[in-house]
Amino acid sequence: MPEEGVDESKRSTLRRFAAIGAASPLARFQSDGTSDSDAPDAIAGYVAATPGAHFSKLRDDLQLGTGEAQHHLRRLVRAGVVESRKDGDYRRYFPADRFSDFEQVALGYLRRETPRGMLVALLRDPALTAGGLADRLGVSTPTISKYGSELETAGLLSRTDGYAVERPETIMLLLVRYADSFGSDAAALAAEADTLLSYDG
Repeated sequence: MPEEGVDESKRSTLRRFAAIGAASPLARFQSDGTSDSDAPDAIAGYVAATPGAHFSKLRDDLQLGTGEAQHHLRRLVRAGVVESRKDGDYRRYFPADRFSDFEQVALGYLRRETPRGMLVALLRDPALTAGGLADRLGVSTPTISKYGSELETAGLLSRTDGYAVERPETIMLLLVRYADSFGSDAAALAAEADTLLSYDG
């Protein structure tokens, strides 16, 4: 009986994301009749809603087996629906031809709790120091320094004169657009985004 519950939960999850996939431009992949599974459309929908997710998270959130997820992802990549990018130990997935290199890198870091927390905190308060960031996020200053260096190398942060987010409007747009797929910090930021961005003339 518990197995039936798990299977029903999996079917419900796949159907929910498959509906997103079917409603998106990615839907061109799955009307060829070659599969009776919801998995391909569900993966396409999941990647559209959660761009930059890594393989393990995608597999686990969709309750797929490793082999099943790998099989469908390979087909989606070959079909030009999904593309991937290596990010350290992770491989992250994106809708094909949707994001620039900068946006893909940014989304990869926004999927990590501490780097996202740093970027969110700095968008709220650009005057924060390393110590202030450490206090705000409840981590050590060396941890802030480590991720600060990574974010600087990735082109998302400048540490020339304190800490400054590079291309803050782009980072803010990604955070707001996909707020539901990030943590509560991003959702809170999205709610006040219009008061944080300043526009010229």
